[in-house]
Amino acid sequence: MQRLTMAQALIKFLKNQYTERDGAERPLFAGIFGIFGHGCVAGVGQALMQNKDFRYYQTRNEQAMVHTSIAYAKVKNRLQTFACLSSIGPGATNMVTGAATATINHIPVLLLPGDIFARRNVAPVLQQLESEHSQDISVNDCFKPVSRYWDRLNRPDQLLLALPEAMRVLTSPIDTGAVTLALPQDVQTEAWEYPDEFFAKRVWHVPRNRADAAVLKKAVEWIKASKKPLIVAGGGTIYSEAMETLKALVDATGIPVGETMAGKGSLRYDHPLNAGAIGVTGASAANVLAKEADLVIGIGTRYTDFTTASKTAFQNPNVRFVNINVGEFDAFKHAALPVLGDAKVTLEELTGMLKGHRVDAAHEAQAKSLHDAWEKEVDRIYAIRHTPLPSQGELVGAVNETTSPESIMVCAAGSLPGDLHKLWRSRHTKQFHLEYGYSCMGYEIAGALGIKMACPDRDVYVMQGDGGYLMLNAEIVTSIQEGHKIIILLFENFGYKSIGSLSRSLGQQGFATRYVYPKDGALPSDKDEQVEPVPVDLAANAASLGAHVIRCKSYEDFVAALKAAQTTDRTTMIYIQNDRYVEVPGYDSWWDVAVAEVSEMDTVREARKNWEKMRAKERYFL
Repeated sequence: MQRLTMAQALIKFLKNQYTERDGAERPLFAGIFGIFGHGCVAGVGQALMQNKDFRYYQTRNEQAMVHTSIAYAKVKNRLQTFACLSSIGPGATNMVTGAATATINHIPVLLLPGDIFARRNVAPVLQQLESEHSQDISVNDCFKPVSRYWDRLNRPDQLLLALPEAMRVLTSPIDTGAVTLALPQDVQTEAWEYPDEFFAKRVWHVPRNRADAAVLKKAVEWIKASKKPLIVAGGGTIYSEAMETLKALVDATGIPVGETMAGKGSLRYDHPLNAGAIGVTGASAANVLAKEADLVIGIGTRYTDFTTASKTAFQNPNVRFVNINVGEFDAFKHAALPVLGDAKVTLEELTGMLKGHRVDAAHEAQAKSLHDAWEKEVDRIYAIRHTPLPSQGELVGAVNETTSPESIMVCAAGSLPGDLHKLWRSRHTKQFHLEYGYSCMGYEIAGALGIKMACPDRDVYVMQGDGGYLMLNAEIVTSIQEGHKIIILLFENFGYKSIGSLSRSLGQQGFATRYVYPKDGALPSDKDEQVEPVPVDLAANAASLGAHVIRCKSYEDFVAALKAAQTTDRTTMIYIQNDRYVEVPGYDSWWDVAVAEVSEMDTVREARKNWEKMRAKERYFL
């Protein structure tokens, strides 16, 4: 037996947890991020001080540290992650957004928010939310809907039961996401006699579940019967490490592939049957194939509205779905034939069962022709030299063509994810890192830190606009403190470029989407040119946080800066302004954002007519 405080026992347990898949073993936790406050400093803070072999990282923002953990876990294919510690009150609730980001994206992260006193006698304590209906409530109850597992430990011995359950969820291919263990600040410091075996090394096997044989046989029958099959590769393809297996299936059968945001990189961009991005932010190649497909083979995808173009992408009246997924919830979507199993082993079995089968030559030829045509379109956009300010598409091209093929690009929100999904040419599986399940503005810099910690030998590029930068940039300081250099590419477009474009498409003229002073008592629309910009210098802000800054005025400056940034000794920002009105086209796609049904504005009424026309194309798959 070992007499330890609950917090000491927690840390001792965490550092002895491991994961294993395919015979490879690694620690589940790479360490713990945290910000100390009165709700955790005397408990977990003290435990960390005496456990030098479980690394603590000081961060600047609780939401950001969760994003950093998510990015790290994503690069590690969900086999490793971090714990995240906060004090009570605002420190805890700052992590709620991060918890939602992790759970929606099925990424494991352990959240340890401090909590109110379990013994209650000194309540209300500092930062405590009181309720006249219950004394068993705190702000940490906010984590319940955004966590895959939630518990509040009101006694030190409850650790024995809560932690194994938390590890089960964190290492589950199906149920993983945010795990929240609320830790009352008094209980953290209480001692108990913990059994020695609780701290023994434990290896959590991450299984490769195999699909039912009868269902696999039926899937093969459907594939052989189809004339225009299309694979939709989602994030599960990558987490399963099924990229080479997917390529073998495609090479053997000739079935083309469209990639979701999370699945981009499942197949190299230059594979002749890679039709590119699919859906709202998709390429012309994948979207044409989707429209005609009579069989859609989804691999590890959730079929979000961006992937399905709000249920308008798949227009073949006889289309059917075969969904390969570890989770029932996603496998059964679209009335599909649910193939419940790990992507890698399932694709291996399908490839063997489909031996000798190949799609119609005309379908394969069409897919290859569409691929070639799309590559020419990407070349065209990369070659644009718009003046006086460069376009976003050409800047994306400059990054893609100038930086190392081994680098990693990270982005999350705004107009950049759509342009990157279409235009980015992925040379390796992890080169395209998008958080788009939650599209969380502010993920980018914090996420880049996590990526760099996971891949210290690769250059990591943050691509974001001014809106995302202003949301959350404090981890620049952490990157410098820890010596993890990231390269931030800040595209200054004077406001919310993405929502400005969306607003104009809805007939609302980009209202309140620029960073300008109010005019006549109201924020102006995009069409009002007589405005005064807010005088903010974001490059100077980055410099004040310790970053090396390179200012650019032209495309040529930007290319030179990309080369120069590779030689700097610390986190570097490349700052450039771009034209907010020059956009990458949409390609045979649509996104359902409802338009006001009645309005005094002619532009809104016209947008409503267009919306009703497209709304009629939305499908039910029954």
